[in-house]
Amino acid sequence: MSETTPDLVPRPGALRRRPGHAQFSDGMVIAADAGSTGVADLLACELGAATGWHVEKAGPDAGSTHGVVRLQVAGRSSGAAGGSAPFPDPAGENYRLVADENGVKITAPTAAGVFYGTRTLRQLMPADLLRRAPSSSRSSVEVEAVEIEDGPRFGWRGMGLDVARHFFPKEFILKLIDLASFHKLNVLHLHLTDDQGWRVQVDRYPLLTEVGAWRRESPAGHYSEHRKDATPHGGFYSKADLAEICAYAARHFVNILPEIDMPGHMQAAIASYPELGNTGEKLEVFTDWGISDHVLNLEPATVKFCGDVLDEVTDIFPGRLVHVGGDECPTTEWEASPRARELMGRLGLSEARQLQGWFTAQVSEVLSSRGRQLVGWNEVLEAGAPAGAVVMAWQEHEAWDAAKQAAQLGHDVVMAPEAWCYFDWSYSDDPREPLAIRPAISVEKAYSLEPMPADLGDGLARHVTGAQCQLWTEYVTTTTHAEYMYFPRACALAEVGWSSKERDWPDFERRLASHMARLAALGVAYRPLSGPLPGQSRIWSQKC
Repeated sequence: MSETTPDLVPRPGALRRRPGHAQFSDGMVIAADAGSTGVADLLACELGAATGWHVEKAGPDAGSTHGVVRLQVAGRSSGAAGGSAPFPDPAGENYRLVADENGVKITAPTAAGVFYGTRTLRQLMPADLLRRAPSSSRSSVEVEAVEIEDGPRFGWRGMGLDVARHFFPKEFILKLIDLASFHKLNVLHLHLTDDQGWRVQVDRYPLLTEVGAWRRESPAGHYSEHRKDATPHGGFYSKADLAEICAYAARHFVNILPEIDMPGHMQAAIASYPELGNTGEKLEVFTDWGISDHVLNLEPATVKFCGDVLDEVTDIFPGRLVHVGGDECPTTEWEASPRARELMGRLGLSEARQLQGWFTAQVSEVLSSRGRQLVGWNEVLEAGAPAGAVVMAWQEHEAWDAAKQAAQLGHDVVMAPEAWCYFDWSYSDDPREPLAIRPAISVEKAYSLEPMPADLGDGLARHVTGAQCQLWTEYVTTTTHAEYMYFPRACALAEVGWSSKERDWPDFERRLASHMARLAALGVAYRPLSGPLPGQSRIWSQKC
């Protein structure tokens, strides 16, 4: 794209400039067909709030002397975007935007595509129109005349947030949905449970939130310092909270992926119900970072517990996919357990690690009976992932091999290799950066991710559905810190998932510099490209 091309993020597929401009003023009209009314409602609210104008909604044939934005679902898609399908259909998210003296027209095969066209329209407008109320008086707004043909490379474009290590309020989740959808990301993965906390209400097991949602203290400083803060921490989302989150996300064409990690990362659950453990020991919710050796036992009652929990989770979350973790599960307790060894004998297993495969198959059957599909981290491949399982490839050196293995076995894959996608890593090794688990993933490094493994072949490439960034929150305690760690790296990941394979870092860096004004208008506590601001920095420096 040329230097004069509007600084859009992510980069559109094709953009052609036209002479002139579209002009809008008080009394402008959003004219939508039946398939676009929900998108029209949202856009009218956004533009009305930002301008202070009366923004009228009308049918597809409406005219206006104050400018018209026309929204239309037209054309054909190979499938529905969102809905009950396991992945959004990229073809359904395509759109065409034309701005000229007649106004703006956005057409797409589905409402999702129309929605993404409106996100581009908002970027074509002045950045201050991203605010929630007018910051200045405007008599009119001009949008340069352009024709854009655009659509995503991948159907899965995700952000992950760990709310188990540190709890984040519902309002932040809603803001994150806004920010994800503005960048054309369409999956928000919520890591709801871990050793350090349980964050989802389960009616049949009230102690999961009465006990498991709270821990006595947390590590202070880096975990290697072995210090504690002596401060209780916790919180959880009620079912009503989560229903609100899901409904808000659906309006923004974001799929919420819930994760209930099992059979490891379960100390908070075992602290709530000791009978779920292997030793009978009364535990507390884990107050260290890292991996607890305390994992679920494999008794029928425990498998039933997991099924009961997943039943309630699937009642809350409407999406087809449910993440059950499956990562980093120690086998020490199973190896020492006579009951686990007896189960191994009955199943004809030679290693305790194989018990995890058996367990995963049980929970997969529960999900299948509810019309849902299991997602697991790439460790689920080690003992045989159930048919139809979606694999998230994350381990730095193993992710690419795991992706290939999964694809060869017929599993769909989401790429989240930690050295590109784990945004709990710092941006750099500069001592000004906030405390983080590891250095370093720069914006340029995140932008360099190529989700498609090399030499996979066209026959298997269809199994690579996209990419996702993760924010683990051992060292992220506030919403402003979370925004700093996400942005602008999430902008880079958004372009990786949406735009073509060809990359131009200098061009992206230039567009990103302009895009910062949009992030500022949206109220994002982003990290400047030059480094942390004084209030974001861990140490005082004249560089700040």
